[in-house]
Formats: sequence, structure tokens, C-alpha cells
Amino acid sequence: MKGLVIVGVLLIVLGLAGLLAGGLTYTKKSEKADLGPVDITVKEKKHVPVPPAVGAVAVVAGVVLVVAGMRRTT
Repeated sequence: MKGLVIVGVLLIVLGLAGLLAGGLTYTKKSEKADLGPVDITVKEKKHVPVPPAVGAVAVVAGVVLVVAGMRRTT
């Protein structure tokens, strides 16, 4: 099935990204103060660590799904 292959490739890409980057980093914007016409906003960078085992499992699961999806289509 084509859906299995797409999900498998997505898992492989996300797993490799987790292994190479070591986690996800995102920026959180929050409003700290509103003093009349002046707004003070703060941008905080947050990091969510992804254990290497989770990335490896995602890659392996992605490969399994791709192989299973290729078998079903033939």
C-alpha cells in the first residue's frame, strides 16, 4: 500500500533528524508586559531532547513499513 510507504519514509526522515540533531528546538514567543503603547515580548528557545534509541527505533520501524508497503503493491 502506498500509505505504508509514505508513513515509513516519514518515520525514517524523522528518525534520522532526531539522531542527527539530538532533539527538537523551537522558539516560544510570549508577551511579558504591556505598558501603554509599549509591548515587551520575549522569545525563548526551548529544546526537547530526543534519545538516540527513539530515533533508531523510528528508522527501523520506517524501514519495516517501507518494505511491507513495497511487498503489498507487487
